[in-house]
Amino acid sequence: MIATSVEELIATAIYTVNRHAKTAIDNKPLYELKKLAIQKLIVENKAKKIGLHFVRNPKNSQQQSSVLIQCADYFFHIIPVKEDFKQLQHLGHLDDTYRNPIRKMNLRTARQILTDYIGPQPIIKKSSSQTTHFAKKSARVTNKRPQTMKSYLDR
Repeated sequence: MIATSVEELIATAIYTVNRHAKTAIDNKPLYELKKLAIQKLIVENKAKKIGLHFVRNPKNSQQQSSVLIQCADYFFHIIPVKEDFKQLQHLGHLDDTYRNPIRKMNLRTARQILTDYIGPQPIIKKSSSQTTHFAKKSARVTNKRPQTMKSYLDR
């Protein structure tokens, strides 16, 4: 893969991360990385918002839209903010005939490129002392006798 510009290299990295996020079990970090990189590209005028598209499989059968972003020769979708509905033209349904160019890049390389590009981000982790409702509910119940009892007859 030979990238002709920084924008194309970053766009290829976003494409790779996005492709892996669609099949990943824990896809939130990958989608967050994509979102942060696209937001930075927009701020730097290296990417632009084209318009709004209807989401193909909306949640709860309600109509939803996403923002179409162009970066180099790639197109991506992100979740819109309130201002996007006021400023951008609605383009209707997605064009199923268009596909992004296929370029191969290792996921580790793509993540590294995007992390270097967006800079250090604060990482928020759940504290390990917090237990979830499911963990409490599925805790193993044991019928151990107190240490003072010698047998079941001592009850």
